[in-house]
Amino acid sequence: MAIPVKSMIEEVLSELRKVGGINASAAVTRDGLLIASDVASDVDVDTFAAMTATMTGAAETAMSEVKAGNLHRIIVEGEAAKIIAMGAGSTALLVVLSSPETPLGLILLKMQDASKKIAKLLE
Repeated sequence: MAIPVKSMIEEVLSELRKVGGINASAAVTRDGLLIASDVASDVDVDTFAAMTATMTGAAETAMSEVKAGNLHRIIVEGEAAKIIAMGAGSTALLVVLSSPETPLGLILLKMQDASKKIAKLLE
């Protein structure tokens, strides 16, 4: 019996959570619908999905308007957290919520790997 795609994406997100400082992650459609998540109970996952897709869409529009090329990722840094979003293929995004003090280098490296896996699963 084949493992459903959602379960395989959840496994990718679970692996990503093992990176220190990552508190939540989700794969969402580019229009903000949740595909799969690994999110703590205190995060409203549907709002997290919708708002990160909205932010990414706005950033893509801004990049297009100033003719700055394709968007690689967005990073929002606040007092209590960082939100990072990047494409996971043409139809999805990978979004992560991390602690504010977590260094971005390892997170971005692991997110790139995870986004490629998610993109392949959604082909």
